[in-house]
Amino acid sequence: ATADMAFAREEIFGPMAPVFKFETEEEAVRLANATEYGLACYFFTKDLARAFRVAEALEYGQVGINAGVITSEVAPFGGYKESGVGREGSKYGCDEYLNIKYMCLAGL
Repeated sequence: ATADMAFAREEIFGPMAPVFKFETEEEAVRLANATEYGLACYFFTKDLARAFRVAEALEYGQVGINAGVITSEVAPFGGYKESGVGREGSKYGCDEYLNIKYMCLAGL
């Protein structure tokens, strides 16, 4: 796959499995983040340290690591960038409708 193909520039909802060639982990993250969208992404690794490092670097609302199915009713659903603001589902689903107030009381 190449960066000029439609699925690299558009948010496509459907079964797609593009394969990009890369030399380094940093290049793979750069290629994955080079889009205005960020709903979900997936990658596979046997290295636990790499799993956390890459997942943190990816600009996506949902990251599947060694998994093809990542959504459930208890997982927050939503993306980064142009793929949405806020989260549906989970305990975070109501956050955009709430105001949080911090109160600190001392010296009574």
